[in-house]
Amino acid sequence: MDMLTTIAGLTEDLLKETYPEAQGLPAADELRNLLAVPPNPEMGDYAFPCFRLAKALRMAPPKIADALAAAWHHPETARAEALNGYLNFFLNRVNFGRDTVLAVLAADGKWGASTRGEGKTVCLDYSSINIAKRFHIGHLSTTMIGHSLKRIFDYLGYRTVGINHLGDWGTQFGKMICAYKLWGTREQVEKGGVNALEALYVRFHKEAEADPTLEDQGRAWFKRIEDGDPEALEIFNWFKELTLKDAARVYDLLGVSFDSYAGESFYIDKMEPVIQSLRDKGLLTQSEGAWVVDLTEDNMPPCLIIKKDGATIYATRDITAAVYRQDTYHFDKCLYVVAYQQDLHFRQVFRVLEKMGYPWAKDCVHVSFGMISFEGQALSTRKGTSIHLDDLLREAVDKARAIIEEKSPGLENKDEVARQVGIGAVVYADLSANRIKDIDFSWERALNFDGETGPYVQYTHARCCSVLRKAADLSLPEPDWAALSDDEAQALLRLLGRFPDVVNEAADKYEPSMVTRAVTDIAQAYNRFYYEHRILDDEPATAAARVLLTRAAREVIRTGLFLIGLEAPERM
Repeated sequence: MDMLTTIAGLTEDLLKETYPEAQGLPAADELRNLLAVPPNPEMGDYAFPCFRLAKALRMAPPKIADALAAAWHHPETARAEALNGYLNFFLNRVNFGRDTVLAVLAADGKWGASTRGEGKTVCLDYSSINIAKRFHIGHLSTTMIGHSLKRIFDYLGYRTVGINHLGDWGTQFGKMICAYKLWGTREQVEKGGVNALEALYVRFHKEAEADPTLEDQGRAWFKRIEDGDPEALEIFNWFKELTLKDAARVYDLLGVSFDSYAGESFYIDKMEPVIQSLRDKGLLTQSEGAWVVDLTEDNMPPCLIIKKDGATIYATRDITAAVYRQDTYHFDKCLYVVAYQQDLHFRQVFRVLEKMGYPWAKDCVHVSFGMISFEGQALSTRKGTSIHLDDLLREAVDKARAIIEEKSPGLENKDEVARQVGIGAVVYADLSANRIKDIDFSWERALNFDGETGPYVQYTHARCCSVLRKAADLSLPEPDWAALSDDEAQALLRLLGRFPDVVNEAADKYEPSMVTRAVTDIAQAYNRFYYEHRILDDEPATAAARVLLTRAAREVIRTGLFLIGLEAPERM
């Protein structure tokens, strides 16, 4: 039940009744945004600051609050009290408990889902792994933030298009071919797969420190790829096939899929019309042999489009990709889930699109995020210090299996639960903080069953399931909703009631951690309720109400876990 909307609507009606001649009074939507939760529960469940009305009513806020409190006549919803210019609302706990639980259960696993996105399309560019490199932990954030946002927008009724914009173009692939031609064999690479390619890549950079001419050879091989040289393309496409086969295992473990794998190379034959459009619009200028778009008036460096050797660059392909996506998908938003280091790049790309006259450029959004380290160690593929994600996930599953063996030796499906918990712990750790923050992954934190972690929330879901299995054997009467009037139940109910707001806010701010935080808060509130109250052993009508609250909590926890990409074990 959306109590904020209910109280805002009643307050709007109250203002109209009390001050029928007043102009400029806020409507329900604005009132809803002004409602706050008092710092002290004794001051009420929600509070409306009457200061916003002082100018329109030409009255002091305390007098307005006093008048509104005296005129309030909705005891079935809440009682209202005035305090220091605030109108404080104390919910009718019995009705609030009943209405919230029934509303959640009536949603049948879709609490917070909506049709707000009906007829709208969101493109999401995320993961974007690099060809000839193994999937490493540095790609975890882009993959899981994008995956979670896709689920959130799906949940709100949008059509979503998940795009894995493969990093399959650029000088680095010339360097890879150069390294392969100098030091590799086909048998070696076929046997070693992407590991062999990474070893060649690392060797190239070490050798290039002593022999800088290798860099020129690498650039020459990439030019051959661009020019369609058969040998260069055959090797390049082989590298790509090996990489995607390796990455598929990781995506399968994470439960991630895409609607498109159109990477940089997909746009090579589509760039010329875009470049010509830049010329025709007078946006291209020559600078030291290269062609750029001048962004001086925007306080940015020029956006490089064509290098002096005739090769294109990331910006060229991203501009082309944006035009293609709008032409193909007619998106209302196009989100780029890419690390914050690329902020300038995307500001340049979006500004160039604006200068080209595309009104939809304003709908392109860089969803930036911080960097990830492992147990305090910075990661680098070039230096050979990256952590491969499939290795990390397998280790997480093994560690979870050992913990489960210790805590629940009698559990039947230990392997399946270990997979759900281990992988969930990694994903949760990545999505637990605001996305812009840097993350230092720690085994001790991630696999803690007692802290604010994935295993903790999953265990709470399993606890709810256990209660409900036991309740299924009981014959319970109609619930006594007064049994949910205690502080612990009410705290849980408020969190359940607010969950739809959180989902919408997470979509608006492109911030999955809001859902992570909300589902963690719900798990903590349920556990406090669980420890303070006998759920099944009390008077039958009381037990019936508490069982229904448990069912509502389970439904929302499961939904929240799904939206951030975690599974919800029923036994742990």
